[in-house]
Amino acid sequence: MSTQESPLKVLVIDDSNTIRRSAEIFLKQGGHEVMLAEDGFDALAKVNDYQPHLIFCDILMPRLDGYQTCAIIKRNARFASVPVVMLSSKDGVFDKARGRMVGAQDYLTKPFTKDQLLQAVQQFGVVSQGVN
Repeated sequence: MSTQESPLKVLVIDDSNTIRRSAEIFLKQGGHEVMLAEDGFDALAKVNDYQPHLIFCDILMPRLDGYQTCAIIKRNARFASVPVVMLSSKDGVFDKARGRMVGAQDYLTKPFTKDQLLQAVQQFGVVSQGVN
């Protein structure tokens, strides 16, 4: 069903263990490689080592929130083209607009379904696959 030759490397950043685990299960079922990070600082170290094709990033996290994390990733020339999809339990217009301002490609409201997650991967992951 999938037209991709190789699995995409996806980084999921969320301070909720439940969200990280469910995203990991859904993505692995979709045939993708998954790396998990529990906050922005953890994520920044992993982005460099792991070089993901796509990043899902929670907005509300301790220490470094999702907007700050996304902005830092986008400022790095090596990762500026990696799509970031923000995750939030709020479905606000302001949150979506702010996500776009820091360079996020899209916005998923939690709790997300397996289909929503995999659709986002399909939509944005293919774009960045040829980048690295």
